[in-house]
Amino acid sequence: MATMTMIQALNSALDTMMDRDPSVLTFGEDVGYFGGVFKVTEHLQKKYGPKRCFDAPINENGIAGVAIGMAAYGLRPVIEIQFADYMYPAYDQLVSEAARLRYRSANDFSAPLTVRMPYGGGIRGGQTHSQSPEALFTHVAGLKTVIPSTPYDAKGLLIAAIEEDDPVIFMEPKRIYNGPFDGFHDRQVSPWSKHPASEVPEGYYKIPLGKANIVREGEALTILAYGTMVHVALAAAEESGIDAEVIDLRTLLPVDIETIEASVSKTGRCVIVHEATRTSGYGAELSALVQERCFYKLEAPIQRVTGYDTPYPHSLEWEYFPTPPRIIKAMRRVMEG
Repeated sequence: MATMTMIQALNSALDTMMDRDPSVLTFGEDVGYFGGVFKVTEHLQKKYGPKRCFDAPINENGIAGVAIGMAAYGLRPVIEIQFADYMYPAYDQLVSEAARLRYRSANDFSAPLTVRMPYGGGIRGGQTHSQSPEALFTHVAGLKTVIPSTPYDAKGLLIAAIEEDDPVIFMEPKRIYNGPFDGFHDRQVSPWSKHPASEVPEGYYKIPLGKANIVREGEALTILAYGTMVHVALAAAEESGIDAEVIDLRTLLPVDIETIEASVSKTGRCVIVHEATRTSGYGAELSALVQERCFYKLEAPIQRVTGYDTPYPHSLEWEYFPTPPRIIKAMRRVMEG
């Protein structure tokens, strides 16, 4: 079986679905001839032609609006927002139109639309290329929100997203496009080829949305994470010596609450990790869900390790970024509680 980077796996997912279903197409800024700023759509225009893989103007509102119209007429567009930081002009279209289309039409229309967007920091991108706006989408009824953490999951989840009959926000942690990242920025980066989840089938397969993955079993505490933070959480668990169970959520909405509840009920302790700002971040929703469902099983207060309530800093990126030492401190607080 071939090993792939996350970029290659996403490209393979698009190629597989465009070959399988003529209603699937992709477009966005530099998506066509250039193959995307991160090369996720490379060679697709050459293979499928400029009607199914093409460049769009620098107009995120227009890109989303056109895609919604396509979806309403039976196509399955996959659009790329070049960076998640640029999605704000498109937010009205996604919230007011795409998310509401099935409801407002009494099921006469749907919006089988997938919105791909690289997100997160760790690449020296500064405040306008490092944001993590996932909580803005999980708040919206009618949208699904998906975040992979490995090449294998990236392909399977993207195929599942494209096949959905409702809009899916597909957020790609760009820090791990070319290799897993454990949060230690001063260490040599390991390539995906050395990771077992880089083995990706060439053909069609999918991973159901709404199903989490237990990536490390443990008895002492539960860590909930997604995207890049899955790998950082695994590194923290290994460095700490604490027998932590690490759950990769994979889908934020719908969230696999059954797997979360079973784990926290077993361990009695919970640490939540995400890169986004703390206030009203998705970790707050997770904390509420765990408290509501596992209150009598909890042995200590839930801990959150997150970004700070500031714009993403450039010069102090690694102070902002949730690193293993910060996660380990939270793990020890939970164990002492």
